[in-house]
Amino acid sequence: MSKTYLLIGGSYGIGNDIIDQLPADADIIIASRTNDGLVGKQVKHIHFNVLEDTLPLDQLPSKIDGFVYCPGSINLRPFKGLKPEAFTNDFEINVMGAVRTLQQIQPLLVASGQASVVLFSTVAVQTGMPFHASVAASKGAIEGLGRSLAAEWAPKVRVNVIAPSITDTPLANRFLNNDIKKEKAAQRHPLKRIGTTTDVAQLAAFLLSEKSSWMTGQVLGLDGGMSSLNVSG
Repeated sequence: MSKTYLLIGGSYGIGNDIIDQLPADADIIIASRTNDGLVGKQVKHIHFNVLEDTLPLDQLPSKIDGFVYCPGSINLRPFKGLKPEAFTNDFEINVMGAVRTLQQIQPLLVASGQASVVLFSTVAVQTGMPFHASVAASKGAIEGLGRSLAAEWAPKVRVNVIAPSITDTPLANRFLNNDIKKEKAAQRHPLKRIGTTTDVAQLAAFLLSEKSSWMTGQVLGLDGGMSSLNVSG
């Protein structure tokens, strides 16, 4: 029996690549502000702004087998230059958007009996990095949310979190918009390259699949070794 997946975001970047990694017979619903990157893809699109709209439940099926929350922010500035509003804005898109959506679709996830939820954090939560105070604060909350929901919703719903390092997506473009920036970013990783959308999408697809059916409550570092290895010596 084919499965139904709901992605918040998916018209570009990692979410768009996840579409290509899911089973060919899957029913895929993309809820996002635009459908620009969905031409030719076998998906249903729902216009949805996570910061402004309520998810239209009447356009969703009676159960959801897999859910991915893709929206996020990369707000890198010195702490002294960050106004409290910057923390609030990052928390709103990274955390509260996920909270509101998950509260709405919880009955649909439970109805599946074997649903999987995938959220996104960042390597900067585990590994302290300068200029990451705002994004790390909100993504740290996502890790806590993921573990809490994994405990509360077991055994019917699994919840896992992917914590990537910098990945070549439109969101990260201003940090990777020329070859010099890309090479400097690559050299900071033990594996000497930056992440691709396919790297992240393949892990997300694994977490959504039955191949990961005994995994929940985990934060998986997908970061070229940055969070756990020191190869400078």
